[in-house]
Amino acid sequence: MEAGASISQTTTRFGTLFVFQDPMTVTPNRTSKVVGMAEGTSVTSSLDGLTSISTAKISLHLKHHKGSISIVGGTHNVKPADHPVVGGTGDFLLVQGYVTSSPVDLSGLTVVYKIEFHLYWPPYAKQLHLP
Repeated sequence: MEAGASISQTTTRFGTLFVFQDPMTVTPNRTSKVVGMAEGTSVTSSLDGLTSISTAKISLHLKHHKGSISIVGGTHNVKPADHPVVGGTGDFLLVQGYVTSSPVDLSGLTVVYKIEFHLYWPPYAKQLHLP
């Protein structure tokens, strides 16, 4: 956990609904290059306020890959969490794998997460934008 952040800063009441549309940047800095957009919902699902059920569409516009990845799963406010990929579009059509979200900065009103992609393209999946 980030120094100075307490559990009380990272909890929300059971049943709290969040809707988000957040830029995906290369680094945790707001002035970093934007490479995509994460849009989705999250509902606090534990009585201690630390876990949520989340769904998201992550649209990416990279040099060699364009499209979106849909994910669903549980999110922990202070620990890394894995989210299975349940769909995709564009270059990510038929992709398989999971996305790991890890909290980076829990202080203040804006929470910053690191997103790691663990993706596999099966042999029958065709990438539209090849490197």
